[in-house]
Amino acid sequence: MTKMAVLISGRGTNMVALAQRCFSGDLKAHISFVASDKKDALGIKKAREMGFETIILPYNEGRARAEGHLNEKILSQSVEWIVLAGFMRILSSDFVGKYRDKIVNIHPSLLPAFPGTSAIKDAFEYGVKVTGVTVHIVDELMDHGPILSQREVRVEDSDTLESLEEKIHKAEHDLYWRTLRELFSGRYRKKGRRMIIEGPY
Repeated sequence: MTKMAVLISGRGTNMVALAQRCFSGDLKAHISFVASDKKDALGIKKAREMGFETIILPYNEGRARAEGHLNEKILSQSVEWIVLAGFMRILSSDFVGKYRDKIVNIHPSLLPAFPGTSAIKDAFEYGVKVTGVTVHIVDELMDHGPILSQREVRVEDSDTLESLEEKIHKAEHDLYWRTLRELFSGRYRKKGRRMIIEGPY
């Protein structure tokens, strides 16, 4: 069974959605631990309630110290994949290089449109009629790595920012586990920047 670490910064809703799919057997993976850069993150409380080991990354001591602590934990647990689920820190080039093509992120827009931390608000205020969700491999640049999957979310005239956020999060919770299932099964092949699914599931 694939072993993954999940990194969060906030409420941890994507982490919970992934955990539920692991428990049900839909996603044949095990969450080895949940890590956060914030000791008071609601998602850490949820992770503990679900029985997961949790760690707080000491970013107050600097990024190098925090990533060193994370690296030690990954190695000690033989973690195969690092899954970012609302983790609001930029990983260093050294760390990304160490785990090349083994770090995955989910972003609440159709990249390359609206990168950054306020993607839903930016898309809503820009007036787009279609936005969505992107799952991608992490590289050294923010919200830039090869795209694994995307899902469109229509912006209706009646939508508010809050209702759009709800629709985006619903799409995230369904798309992420499905994409990880394909990724962990080894079906993706990299062709330039393109990630191609090959072979039967």
